[in-house]
Amino acid sequence: MTAPADPTARPSLFSIPTGVAFADALAAGLEARAGDDPQRLADMTVLLPNRRAVRALTEAFLRRRTAGGLLLPRMRPIGDVDEQEMMLAGLTGPIAADALPPPAIAEERRRMLLARQVMAWRGGGGPDGGWLAPGQAVRLADKLAHLLDEVEIEGLSFDRLAELAPDALAAHWQVTLDLLAIVTTHWPAVLAAEGRLDPADRRNRLLAGLAQDWTARPPARPVIAAGSTGSIPATAALLKVVARLPAGCVVLPGLDRDMDADSWAALTHTHPQHTLKHLLDRLGASRQEVADWPLEPAHRAARDARAARVALVRAALRPEATTVGWRDLTVDRPRAYDGLRRIDCRTLREEAGVIALMMREALETPERTAALVTPDRALARHVRAELARWDITIDDSAGRPLAATPPATFLRLLATAAAQAFTPVPLLAALKHPLAAGGPSPARFRALVRTLDRHVLRGARPGPGLDGLAEAVAAATLDDADRDSFARLARMLAPLEDAVAGPAGPLGPLIDTHVTVAEHLAGPDRLWAGEAGEALATALEDIRGAADLLPEVAGSGWPDLFDALLAPRVVRPRYGTHPRLTIWGPLEARLQQADLMILGGLNEGVWPPDPGTDPWMSRPMRAAFGLPPLDRRIGQSAHDFAQALGAPEVVLTRAEKVDGTPTVPSRWLLRLEALVGALPGGTRPWRAWFAALDTPDAVRPHPPPRPTPPVAARPAKLSVTGVEQWMRDPYGIYARHILGLARLDPLDADPSAADRGIFMHDALDGFLRRVGPKFDEKIGEDWPADALDLLLAEGRRAFGAALARPAVWAFWWPRFEKVAHAFLARERDERTGFELIGSEVRAELPIAGTARPFTLTAKADRIDRDRATGALEIIDYKTGIPPSAKRIAAGFAPQLPLEGLLAEAGAFDGVPAAVVDRLVFWRLRGGEPAIEDKAIDHVRDQIDRAEQGLKRLIDTFARARTPYLSHPRPAYARPGDYDHLARIKEWQGLLIDSGTP
Repeated sequence: MTAPADPTARPSLFSIPTGVAFADALAAGLEARAGDDPQRLADMTVLLPNRRAVRALTEAFLRRRTAGGLLLPRMRPIGDVDEQEMMLAGLTGPIAADALPPPAIAEERRRMLLARQVMAWRGGGGPDGGWLAPGQAVRLADKLAHLLDEVEIEGLSFDRLAELAPDALAAHWQVTLDLLAIVTTHWPAVLAAEGRLDPADRRNRLLAGLAQDWTARPPARPVIAAGSTGSIPATAALLKVVARLPAGCVVLPGLDRDMDADSWAALTHTHPQHTLKHLLDRLGASRQEVADWPLEPAHRAARDARAARVALVRAALRPEATTVGWRDLTVDRPRAYDGLRRIDCRTLREEAGVIALMMREALETPERTAALVTPDRALARHVRAELARWDITIDDSAGRPLAATPPATFLRLLATAAAQAFTPVPLLAALKHPLAAGGPSPARFRALVRTLDRHVLRGARPGPGLDGLAEAVAAATLDDADRDSFARLARMLAPLEDAVAGPAGPLGPLIDTHVTVAEHLAGPDRLWAGEAGEALATALEDIRGAADLLPEVAGSGWPDLFDALLAPRVVRPRYGTHPRLTIWGPLEARLQQADLMILGGLNEGVWPPDPGTDPWMSRPMRAAFGLPPLDRRIGQSAHDFAQALGAPEVVLTRAEKVDGTPTVPSRWLLRLEALVGALPGGTRPWRAWFAALDTPDAVRPHPPPRPTPPVAARPAKLSVTGVEQWMRDPYGIYARHILGLARLDPLDADPSAADRGIFMHDALDGFLRRVGPKFDEKIGEDWPADALDLLLAEGRRAFGAALARPAVWAFWWPRFEKVAHAFLARERDERTGFELIGSEVRAELPIAGTARPFTLTAKADRIDRDRATGALEIIDYKTGIPPSAKRIAAGFAPQLPLEGLLAEAGAFDGVPAAVVDRLVFWRLRGGEPAIEDKAIDHVRDQIDRAEQGLKRLIDTFARARTPYLSHPRPAYARPGDYDHLARIKEWQGLLIDSGTP
């Protein structure tokens, strides 16, 4: 060690200019300082902003060494220091135990302790406030931890917090203060009891101790601090010491020493140079005291080649107060545009595809590198997915969220299924996850899941929980092997159901149960395999270690708490990524370059990011408290953007719409446009190439289907509604009656409009069967006094469990009540001349005189007889809209006329043959009027025409060459269950394109 450092000495400051790869230029300069003595390089200590920068500088040294060994300098990240690293790196002498600051509190333990404090705080700030759910408490604890870090980083105290709000906000601010008492009053006591420090506080103390040690005993070996902008005060204080060490220096990234004095004086927090200006002020230095870092000829050539572009960017981003200087600016456009392109894409997916194509093309040139630089995590995920089509795995410096990995997704789905009482949708989501195997026979397990899907879980929701599922399984048609498999599955899931449905309890046993059930269902070897499985196991171990710090939690809130606890975790691949392609965040790109730099996601709110709002303090309050303005993030992001623009080849990309919402170009793009107009887009049609990737050479639409099954396979019995479909959509008859295909009910289905019709039909039929015998000429005297109660009781029976559905209770049931009143009034007052002779009565009649035997069936909603004439009236209840008169006249609604044919033939059970003189639809609207009549005109003609049409239809399809066409008459078509099988949208488009009507 030498004599104490002189704080008044002139600082040793350097800058590596924009346009030069920072890490490569730094490595070259350090080697030049070492000369031919490798030991001198090894004696150097290089302080870098973070561990990623350490890796970047290491790779820069390796790129320079083509053969032989290499001694590297000691490289240490300033942002992640600890006392062991400091001593091992020779940054300081031995540290006495009593001089060491207390250790930092573990991150997960801090979250849990803060969440416990939050849960003990009454939500809403008043005595009537409720307890916060655990998941909400953890998210709020994260925000409090962020506030703690901000205050510690800036070296502030909470003492003045209560004085910040003006009188007008005093009451509202008091509520906030009540919550912030967690960090101002309770948290220091918690830390003292733990014997720990907040991580930011401990880092500040270590950096301050190192600065103090170096001031008193400057190291004899060279110390170089490089790449830091000094945004953290403790770091800036250390840089101030390093800059004045006898063998020390500070290397700044991209300091603009050519900016005019007026612009330098007018810098605001949103300017890319503001952070560096603030650092120079803290160092007590001016721009003129910053020297050029010695550059090799190749780096000087790179600087000169990009000088025009750097000047363009500097001018475009100059402070608003001096943009008047644009009028006198001359831009060397050919040189400024050399290697610079801009591509605006329609959507985020197109942007990702174009970027992936450019990166894929870069690999065609040996040793060429490419990097996507973006803060947009959605864009990064899309690019990773697009590159996967070429089996390229790319290194993403930010990693991917742990919660989105397969094992974490499986655990989350399993917890959600248990919390929702194993209702069909969440249950199948968990059981169909690729990790779900159900034991030693995954194939048998997946067969069971498919069986449950088709035969148990479709339609109305089973009863809640595993007991409800067991009842549904017992009622379904399953073989014994499936029932045994379900019993094993239920035994696996039962512990989790008990844990989630039980009373509130400790979190630890709930986590243990959740993990045990997941292991039984997936198998531990599969669940914890790979990087994602290992990361999840580590996260759960950390969470489990701190779980007892939370008060008792209800199992129903575990899925939300699980999401909150995993939210900050990410997974980074350790191997298997492509060596020449990377995805960097803007901070990582500050110190390194690729041959092709793609700056993606250049939309306002993404890059630059939306500074957002502070959940605790307004902007004036932050300023009064001493916290930096939120806009500082924009300035830091602008500096990263300007640095990245210095790469040899740069492409700027953005999406005009994201998730269907129009976007606004980044302010930096708008400034460039305002200064020099539109940037070149390049000579290659990247967007067209990406579109061509998924576009076939030629589109050959499939023609309409024309199945012609053997006559023996064609249906010989249909209902009257089937005949209507036969006329309208023969392909539907082919799929249903010949192929045997039936539409699956939806999962956890709400009652449909068809179900409403079934409910009302059932209710009216049940009522008529109970009171029908009492209809006679003196109906007014014999009418049951409790008729309305009886009808409503039948309605409740028919609606059944569906009445528990809010939509049914709120909308359908009131309409049924109106129908019930109108129905009874109609029976009592208007229909005394009719006699009910059949309700929901069935009929079956062989049709004579056809080319092949055919039987017609039907079920009439209601048949009445005119007491005076003996003629029959057939009534069809409709909860929807009855067919139009035009449709009936054209013969495409033959249901009631064919029922008239059956009635006149005496085919209905218990209904003697008689003339039918009235066919009528009763529309059960439940509105005004509640029941509406629509009678068919010319009944005799309609019945005769229906009979003749049916015989022609039977004879036509008795010919083997007659195809079962899909919607042969589009004017009378309606959506059907089999339209997708007929590929109707495809061939209808073909007919339209060809001009076929």
